[in-house]
Amino acid sequence: MAIVLSFTSLCLLLLIGKILRVRIRFLQKLYLPAAVIGGLCGLLVLQLAGEHLPAGVTAGWDKLPGFLINICFASLFLGVKIPKLPQIWKQSGPQLAYGQIVAWGQYVVGIGITVLLITPLFGLPAYFGVIIPVGFEGGHGTAAGLADVFRHFNWPEGLDYALTSATFGIISAIIVGTGLVNWAVRRGYTRNLKKIEEIPECNVIGIYDPAEQPSAGKQTVSSASVDTFALHIAIVGVAVFIGYVLKLGLTGIESLFPSLQEKGLLSAFPLFPLSMIGGLIVQLLMSRVLKIDRILNREVVHRVSGTALDFLVVSAIAMINLSLVSANLIPLLIIVLFGILWNVFCVMFLARRLLPDAWFERAIAEMGQSMGVTATGLLLLRVVDPEQQTPAYQAFGYKQLLHEPFMGGGVWTSLAVPLCIMGGGKTVFMISLAAIAAWLLIWRLLFRKGIRAEKENK
Repeated sequence: MAIVLSFTSLCLLLLIGKILRVRIRFLQKLYLPAAVIGGLCGLLVLQLAGEHLPAGVTAGWDKLPGFLINICFASLFLGVKIPKLPQIWKQSGPQLAYGQIVAWGQYVVGIGITVLLITPLFGLPAYFGVIIPVGFEGGHGTAAGLADVFRHFNWPEGLDYALTSATFGIISAIIVGTGLVNWAVRRGYTRNLKKIEEIPECNVIGIYDPAEQPSAGKQTVSSASVDTFALHIAIVGVAVFIGYVLKLGLTGIESLFPSLQEKGLLSAFPLFPLSMIGGLIVQLLMSRVLKIDRILNREVVHRVSGTALDFLVVSAIAMINLSLVSANLIPLLIIVLFGILWNVFCVMFLARRLLPDAWFERAIAEMGQSMGVTATGLLLLRVVDPEQQTPAYQAFGYKQLLHEPFMGGGVWTSLAVPLCIMGGGKTVFMISLAAIAAWLLIWRLLFRKGIRAEKENK
């Protein structure tokens, strides 16, 4: 019965989050996902009545996010027709360079502010600063996926800090993003602005009009053989299994070298980025070897990963240990503030210099994604470019194909946390500085001349 009670309680929280989003105007203006609202409700209930709740209500909630994030990352490339690298680079080169600088800068700012300010004042270690890129660029899913890494290196409270950082990030992305949109309007930086008040009601409350309900995907196989949704879940599961095999390979390699085994870096490497590689392998096998990729539908894959992400966020937020967070609330607020300021600086100063036409549209989408989730970035982009008349949508989408595998929960994010904890933050700080310099050099050599010529012609 504990499993039934646990699952139905999560479902109830998600439903409550949706009802509150529909009914409360303030929550609509924040464009908070129902999963975030439901998670916050769960957090409140557990803090106020945790001891009086029936046994088993939260059974397995602490393990669920770490499992579900594998499904989300395994789905990234499934059902996607992967374009050739030159095409991706041509469409999104400057956007990729800018996005990388924003992401690497979160490591520099987070660790730098911790070393200069937070460690002297509050005595927290330098690796405290890693919660900004994990929470902002990574989000709730990445934070939850790194739970075992935090525990492996004896910093379990890092999970609670990162989840809280992610919650602050997604809320401030909308609030600060809206302020930046108003600033851009006054300066004349936008082309096709739509007022916040003009956003369709279905986007505000999150319920489609019956006449405009989009398709949730196509059935690719006969239900007499297997249900399409079940088939897609099974394919995602195979991708996760391949990631698990890769994980076993890493731990096997580590066991052969005492120096690696002593540090435990490979065994601590999380499963979810390997699941992403597994998904890519499955997609390539199905499309280029077996020629059966027609049984995959991208919209159905979205439904699988979206379902996993919603339940992940609800359970992750509800299980935040507020007593740990409140003990270091002031340094947490300080580092979150500087994380926000970095993203604002990128939009107001860097973007107009590094990005080509429609620089603000491109930058505001990047800010929403790097502080919240991809949907937040697309929401802000929809405000300033409602009819998709600028190249920002395409550039942002193509850029994600090269950006996501490494940053925002990708390979580097998974390596950065253990490296930061083992090295005290200095190694990651220097690598991040070098990465920013490298991307600035790439921009200068490959894109600067074209962007300048484009702006002069206008």
